[in-house]
Amino acid sequence: MSAARPRVLFVTDLAYQARGRRYCDEDIFLTSRLRSDFDLALCHPLDAAALLDVFSAVVVRNSGPVLHYQAEYEAFRERAAARGTRVYNPLTGRGDMAGKQYLLDLTAAGYPVIPTVDRPEDLGALPDVAQYVVKPKVGADSIGLRLLPPERLGELRFGDILVQPRIDFRYEVSFYFVDDTCQYALYAPDPERRWALEPYEPTDADLAFARRFVDWNTLDHGIQRVDACRDQHGELLLVELEDLNPYLSLDLLPDRTRDAFVTATTASLHRFLETPAEGR
Repeated sequence: MSAARPRVLFVTDLAYQARGRRYCDEDIFLTSRLRSDFDLALCHPLDAAALLDVFSAVVVRNSGPVLHYQAEYEAFRERAAARGTRVYNPLTGRGDMAGKQYLLDLTAAGYPVIPTVDRPEDLGALPDVAQYVVKPKVGADSIGLRLLPPERLGELRFGDILVQPRIDFRYEVSFYFVDDTCQYALYAPDPERRWALEPYEPTDADLAFARRFVDWNTLDHGIQRVDACRDQHGELLLVELEDLNPYLSLDLLPDRTRDAFVTATTASLHRFLETPAEGR
């Protein structure tokens, strides 16, 4: 490897099987392009902590749900913090990187988010619907998600779960950001086919909606995906703020948009590496 170029450890699980998506293809493509600017090596998330020392930065990409290796992930975070290793996205994210607490915080702050509670005494604050979504606070990729009718909410054992109304929405839409700039948007016109995505042309109001959550998250550098649904009244509501390892659906983009995303990510990584340690 050239000493003149930054050395980047790219964390990915190329064998991870995701419903409706091929994670490995995306990271093979992205690393093939990033090699033009960085000396780059790929590793499995379980190996990342042991390999930090010789790299300028670690990029965490399609590494799969952390709950499958929670202890090892925490060890990686602790070692990176102790050694001052730059991790992209930075480990200060307030979205899914830190669990689902942000859904409660945003609900309490009055943001346009699907209403979320985690205490039985707060169930009355949720709208009356035919079904409620129950999900673990540390969940990911719909793991552990359940749908319950109102009469069964009394059976729940609170502490590590969240409850939301099941929204009757028109479609889901995702906004993909590099740093504070939206690079593209995709949507699923069929509510029953979450990953059958098509290009979406966001309005100024759509972009303002998404940017509120990126601004709230306060990450100066990194890749984020703002997932939202359009309800029957035409309003957008936040579903998730993905700031750890969001899948990017790069294979669905036209060449020009995909190239622009790679250019933006490359520039972001350079800026991140040039930022003084105390400012990152």
